[in-house]
Amino acid sequence: MKRTMLEKKISGPSSIDGEFAGLFSKFALEGTFAAAQPYGSGHIHETYLLHTRGHASPDYILQRINTNVFTDVPRLMENIVRVTGHLRRKIAAIPGADPDREVLRVVPSSDNRYFHQDGDGNYWRCYVFIDHQRPGDRVESPGQAFEAGKLFGRFINLLSDLPGPPLHETIPAFHNVEHHLDQFKEVLQADPLLRRNEAAKEIIFVQERAEEMKRILVLGREGRIPLRVTHNDTKFNNILFDGKGRARCLVDLDTVMPGYVHYDFGDAIRSGCNRAREDEPDLERVGMDIHLFAGYARGFLESLPGCLSTVEISHLAFSAKLFAYMVGLRFLSDYLVGDLYFKTVRSGHNLQRARVHFQLLLDMERRGAEMEDIVSGLALETTS
Repeated sequence: MKRTMLEKKISGPSSIDGEFAGLFSKFALEGTFAAAQPYGSGHIHETYLLHTRGHASPDYILQRINTNVFTDVPRLMENIVRVTGHLRRKIAAIPGADPDREVLRVVPSSDNRYFHQDGDGNYWRCYVFIDHQRPGDRVESPGQAFEAGKLFGRFINLLSDLPGPPLHETIPAFHNVEHHLDQFKEVLQADPLLRRNEAAKEIIFVQERAEEMKRILVLGREGRIPLRVTHNDTKFNNILFDGKGRARCLVDLDTVMPGYVHYDFGDAIRSGCNRAREDEPDLERVGMDIHLFAGYARGFLESLPGCLSTVEISHLAFSAKLFAYMVGLRFLSDYLVGDLYFKTVRSGHNLQRARVHFQLLLDMERRGAEMEDIVSGLALETTS
């Protein structure tokens, strides 16, 4: 497959190849540079696939790091190198495992750092490319949800004994709902574009639930739940699958840092178990797919046998509500301030996204007891 892709690529040289041949030499890469092409659909970094000549040499993923989002690249890369190194050692000890396909491998630069800074001040990093299948951005079946939950749960389990000091916080207050509520209050008071009247119902919706949504933070401050190493961006498209449909490797490790287990569970349910798109215009179509929820929860808990406390388990279902609320809150705040953070394609796009998330939360509230019963039943199965 690699040679076919390469033959197609080098049959028509790209104008970007000259630039990337120079970057290729800045990293300790095997083989000879052949060609480069834009890769993936991410919105944060610029990502390219570097092809090499020679059947024995791998291809590579090269990224220009977005320093507007990640302002401290050395600390960011220190986190990723620590995490991938630990995962590689742990997975290598598992019979039948394949760390080269189950963990990203960061390639050092030619001066033995894990990034390269070019003459314009841009930061670049490089990974060995892992051949994979990507089934899409949406979870299509309980089986896929199970595979996703199993891999994210395994990730937390394997990193539970990461040695050394805590990881750096790469995006401060990333999942801190109090921080996002404070930002919301400031924007609401300023109302720079006079949009609050159009969002009056959504504003009341947020205010009515604000105190309840601080529950995870309160439990953490009281010492009733521990900080763990969490992924913090558990979207379905951050998983690499193999040809048999098995979830094998997690990517997008930029937000791996201290967090609560509820962050990885809640965001996965929020992003993966909605029956509709996040900007669905027909709110009647919005709701949680309980079968996908159960599949993810089963995989997640099966990978964490005996690892989670009773308090952590008892708040997993709530964490899905928290993330529907918090992401909706962020969309609403961005709408009020003028759509400065999230990309939009039409007027009112962020307001519609907020409405979808709040509709999803309403459905979760109606099904809260069912969700809690599923989690508690699965927790009993995994400990029996």
